[in-house]
Amino acid sequence: MESMRIVITGLGVVSPVGNGKEAFWNALIGGVSGIDEIRSFDTSAYRTHKGGEVKSLEPGRYFQSEHIPSAARGALFAIAATRMAIEDARMDTARIDLSEIGVCCGTTMGESQLLESMNSNLLDGRPEELDAEFASHYSAESIPANVAREFGFGGPVSIITTACSAGNYAIGQACDLLRSGRAKVVIAGGSDPFSRIAFAGFNSMLAVTPDVCRPFDLHRKGMFVSEGCAMLVLESIDDAVRRGAKIYAEVAACGLSNDAHHMTSPHPQGRGAIAAMNNALREAALAPEQIHYISAHGTGTPANDRIETAAIKNVFGDAARRIPVSSIKSMLGHTMGAASAIEAATCALVIDRGVIPPTMNYTTPDPACDLDYVPNAARDARVRVALSNAFAFGGNCSALILKKCEA
Repeated sequence: MESMRIVITGLGVVSPVGNGKEAFWNALIGGVSGIDEIRSFDTSAYRTHKGGEVKSLEPGRYFQSEHIPSAARGALFAIAATRMAIEDARMDTARIDLSEIGVCCGTTMGESQLLESMNSNLLDGRPEELDAEFASHYSAESIPANVAREFGFGGPVSIITTACSAGNYAIGQACDLLRSGRAKVVIAGGSDPFSRIAFAGFNSMLAVTPDVCRPFDLHRKGMFVSEGCAMLVLESIDDAVRRGAKIYAEVAACGLSNDAHHMTSPHPQGRGAIAAMNNALREAALAPEQIHYISAHGTGTPANDRIETAAIKNVFGDAARRIPVSSIKSMLGHTMGAASAIEAATCALVIDRGVIPPTMNYTTPDPACDLDYVPNAARDARVRVALSNAFAFGGNCSALILKKCEA
């Protein structure tokens, strides 16, 4: 029996470089940085002071339920991105059985800002300011639950917490739900608000750059902690064609693996990354030379970029040097559990529009990172198949393949 073909028909993005598909895309192609001095809390006690924060998100534009404004930031991002995606898909939810619409969302930190706020109140001797309603929004599953609540979706609702690969995992699970018949439409992606816990943790690991993020560059010094969200509308190709929907791309495969090596460090030979990419190629029934673009995990840390490069060369062989590879984290920073969802949306737009976003701040080649990183300027290219890497703490590795839809 032929497997159901799953397509992407709507995109919603909330990011440090712009909110909404067009603002986000134009910033990416223009090489615009979303990194600035952190405003959400005092960073004077830390070694670095910059990150990527979402700006100018207007709640009234996206939220209708009177209960939603009390939700925490991660849920607000996800609701806004879902509204954008549904509008982009031109999906009339009044004409669809809402019990057949599911939500799959990935995250790293969940609603950690609530915990941070409550902890500050206790430390400052202000326990009376603790809000029970805020506490009820702390659990990570409140992010997709609030999305379902806002839109009245009654299908499966799940949260995936595989750290920085969670967005890809959520898209993979969404495809499983559609193919199993448990849902007719799934809103899938990832959401992560700016986390002081993550900021402190990555600073203590000396993984945050003091100046700019320069993935694959010889002088790279680390990443920026960031925030954001992307939600994608996924449905079967038959349903999309039936309603005349615009199709951005088809989900060809989601390859997963775990390198079982270390809590925070990648396997030195890239075992997990290699397995994830090979699994994706096998599932998609594609040869390495059929990949036209790789959206890199590309954090800008010395170990990640070197190991990811080696893993790509291991999987793609001679074709590796001919495939453009770029990292949008050079502009956005690392949006944690939202990163691979935002990068999936990027790959869908790359396929749809024929332009590859650049790796910014790349000036000095590293002999250990010797691929085509699309340095500093977007590039016109006919991309029919794109692979997006996402590698996470705990060894959780993923590789998502999107391809141009041939209906």
